[in-house]
Amino acid sequence: MSQLIVGPFNRVEGDLEVSLEIAEGRVVSAQVNSPMYRGFEQILAGKAPADALVIVPRICGICSVSQSHAAASALRHLSGHEMPPNGRLATCLITACENLADHLTHFYLFFMPDFARPAYRKRPWFARAEARFKAETGAAMNEVLPARAEFMHLMGLMAGKWPHTLSLQPGGSAKPLTQAEILGLITLLRGFRRFLERHTFGDALENIAGLTSLAALQRWRAGKASDLAFFLDLADDLKLNSLGRAEDRFLSYGAYQSGDGLLFPSGVWDRVPHALDSQAISEDVSHAWMATGATGEPLPPSHGLTQPSPDKPDAYTWCKAPRYAGQVMETGALARQMVAGHPLIRELVATSGGSVLARVLARLLELAIVLPEMQRWAAALKPGEAWCHDEKMHEKTRDKTHDRLPEDGSSVGLVEAARGALGHWLTVRHGRIESYQIIAPTTWNFSPRDRRETPGALEQALVGIEIEDGEDTPVAVQHVVRSFDPCMVCTVH
Repeated sequence: MSQLIVGPFNRVEGDLEVSLEIAEGRVVSAQVNSPMYRGFEQILAGKAPADALVIVPRICGICSVSQSHAAASALRHLSGHEMPPNGRLATCLITACENLADHLTHFYLFFMPDFARPAYRKRPWFARAEARFKAETGAAMNEVLPARAEFMHLMGLMAGKWPHTLSLQPGGSAKPLTQAEILGLITLLRGFRRFLERHTFGDALENIAGLTSLAALQRWRAGKASDLAFFLDLADDLKLNSLGRAEDRFLSYGAYQSGDGLLFPSGVWDRVPHALDSQAISEDVSHAWMATGATGEPLPPSHGLTQPSPDKPDAYTWCKAPRYAGQVMETGALARQMVAGHPLIRELVATSGGSVLARVLARLLELAIVLPEMQRWAAALKPGEAWCHDEKMHEKTRDKTHDRLPEDGSSVGLVEAARGALGHWLTVRHGRIESYQIIAPTTWNFSPRDRRETPGALEQALVGIEIEDGEDTPVAVQHVVRSFDPCMVCTVH
């Protein structure tokens, strides 16, 4: 038995270290360490509830809108605010912009450059991968970066700035658009669609979203020269469909409520679909450098503790271990599509499990599914109508100012970031934040072992990987880690 420590990882937001135990050339055990503690939950304690709208976006510069969305949702449920139709549509557009930009960035800048590494020099496709995807010099960069920058103009138009916008409020969006601005929005969405259809997919988005089986995917890729088709060639050659499988249990809080329902529903997939029960979520800190509660039992986030205990025996990470009904859950685009019932993704997981291939393909499918919806949402905006109800957190009467928030209460904001399920649990006492607990997507996926010694999703997904003699940074480990698209600063908030 030998041990290999892999890290730090480049092209990952935040700090990450993976410790592998290797026997007979394969990983037999893994421990994932999030080595940087940040303490946002302690920063929030004692603040006015509305201050969360300013503070939590600073958790991350990549998914700050998702943090804003979760905070606004928690405050909305606490205060009883309602969003007008324009507010719901604007929230969908702003959050979808960040999520889709994240999917695009992950594929082109974080994931695909690994196939241009010298380790693959003998592969027949290496020259093409190097020419197209090599970090900094690949031809795709000259196409992707301008397309992404143009797409992100949506943030300036609808949210004022990015990251750390303040436009998402409990009552909707604080930045209304004129008719001219809506037309500009429609134009930039059309431009982003052109890029995706020309380069990423080589086909209409509706044709990609409508691929309903593995057989249909194989028929579609015949003769295609797109980046998706090239990725599928790589995946076949490297057998990415058999790499990086965890327990195949998936969780999604649901995403994009433009009307009465959600584009992607909430739920849990555990061999069959189940309704989501947020009361079944708990946090285990057995192997985290965090103090345990008085009972030593896992706590629901509404009663959770974030108290550092850096000298705790048997701990090896700052990341807690979220569990759903005591079970390890994976979250992200793959989870969303499993819960939503996309037939291609369901068949892929049924055939070979939640693999590197499945995670990357699910993200690309979301680009094809969500962008046409964004175009419909933009067309449905109505200038001149309300965008935000009760957008001020206080209202004045003739004799005094009344706080729109109750002096005491608890609520939760459950949203979907690009990387998966993000939850903010808020408790207010005497008009101040008593407790603010956050479970981020990477906290779910990169969790340590729990009190039963059950590894987290990534720790499970790394087991079985072949490690060649002399490999100090195994490329297969990189593929598995990146397939989850980690954001470590959100993990430890």
